[in-house]
Amino acid sequence: MSSEETHSGQPALPPVDFRTLIISLASSAMMHMNALPGPLDEANNIDLPMAKHTIDTLAMLQEKTKGNLSSAEAELLEGLVFDLRLKFIEASRKPKA
Repeated sequence: MSSEETHSGQPALPPVDFRTLIISLASSAMMHMNALPGPLDEANNIDLPMAKHTIDTLAMLQEKTKGNLSSAEAELLEGLVFDLRLKFIEASRKPKA
């Protein structure tokens, strides 16, 4: 068993920190926009209201943590919110299947 595996043989989870939290939320938003495969790799499973809610949650975290993050954390969060908003606009404009 490698140092990067748990006792069950599963890969070790990343440490719980702010970076992991916001990347997890961003990944969820991407899955809701079908920009990343979901856990069951369900095609065309788009949930734009849930994507918007998750993006809004990240934007709220950005506002509430302003001045309390490291520069790397602040830049990561700013970039994620910006990119997700662009992807949301793009997903909103796609014709419904």
